[in-house]
Amino acid sequence: MVEQLADGGIRVEALTADYQALAAEWAQRLELPLSDDNAGFAVQVGADGLQIQQLGPQAPGPVRVDFVEGAAAHRRVFGGGSGQMIAKAVGIAQGVRPQVLDATAGLGKDAFVLASLGCQMTLIERQPLVAALLADGLARARSDAEVGPIVARMQLLSGNAIEHMRNWQGEPPQVIYLDPMFPHRDKSALVKKEMRVFRPLVGDDLDAPALLEAALALASHRVVVKRPRKAPIIDGPKPSHSLEGKSSRYDIYPKKALKP
Repeated sequence: MVEQLADGGIRVEALTADYQALAAEWAQRLELPLSDDNAGFAVQVGADGLQIQQLGPQAPGPVRVDFVEGAAAHRRVFGGGSGQMIAKAVGIAQGVRPQVLDATAGLGKDAFVLASLGCQMTLIERQPLVAALLADGLARARSDAEVGPIVARMQLLSGNAIEHMRNWQGEPPQVIYLDPMFPHRDKSALVKKEMRVFRPLVGDDLDAPALLEAALALASHRVVVKRPRKAPIIDGPKPSHSLEGKSSRYDIYPKKALKP
């Protein structure tokens, strides 16, 4: 169930008449109304899949998940492969492709990068609307000849990541990757369309210390936390080291070495 917002509700709508039935299915699945004149957001269903649109004047464009074209395709082709900082952070090396749990999956961008490099990925997303966008993007990508084999390495779980990790069944992930929503105070940090749309829906991850604690208890080899470059570390144990880029850094909490 998607929680409604204090400053405006969320409705589901079909972009064309052909998608009315599918919109009704999503409305039932998400427990959202098909009409709400006071809604601040609309979950829209159309030929390009599922998207969320903030309503009102000066609202940014719609947000959707697309692993086949756009930014994801550009990063897959030109992103730098295993030389990317995120690849080094999770321990990708010659002959080493760890099993990774992305416990704060969001729109799946980082998980897709790691899957494209050969990692088996499990994704957890707790915000039902974001999880729905992600599930829709994965479903559409499976039919693409080039991207289908990549998203086949991505398994999506919905729900609270802390509970999932505390009640994990089976072999633990070698690496757990966390990118909790940071309480930004700098307005320039909200320029990105996705951030402007999702901050009212998702809020800040105030339980990040508990998230880190659960991850450290479960991961067999290491935990990696992505943070804004100048942000403080998450309360709790200190990382052994960090990899720092222009705008973000990766705090690394090793447990044992990854080997081929």
